[in-house]
Amino acid sequence: MSIKDRIQSDMKAAMRTKSKDRLAAIRFIWAAIKQREVDEQVSLNDAQVINVLERMNKQHRDSIAQYQKAGRDDLVSKEAFELEIIQAYLPEAFSDAELDAIITDAIATTGAQSIRDMGKVMGILKEKVQGRADMAVVSSRVKSRLSSG
Repeated sequence: MSIKDRIQSDMKAAMRTKSKDRLAAIRFIWAAIKQREVDEQVSLNDAQVINVLERMNKQHRDSIAQYQKAGRDDLVSKEAFELEIIQAYLPEAFSDAELDAIITDAIATTGAQSIRDMGKVMGILKEKVQGRADMAVVSSRVKSRLSSG
């Protein structure tokens, strides 16, 4: 079952159970997917849906940080609830050990020696870790590995 099918199925289930908050969050996700499909005039595949979900994930994490600074606990809880639902559709994140192994493999594959080779390494990693790791974290780990090596 594709991610889009799962989202639609969950939306129907939320309607049946009259779970208003859950339904609103799932509709928000569905609207973002549909907006991208209309904008690009394509039907999104799972990788593209994951891309949309990752963007939403990042936006919600940023919003939570801003709302916490402003002391808006009501908005923090709303965003956290939506973030939880968004993350349910993303693939399971890599553990630190798995991520380190993938980075090591990518560095070996590209033959990267210095920070100048970071683009090559990140190009390979983007495909492998999309949706399963925060690219900012991956980038900082690669940078520290290539700087020290």
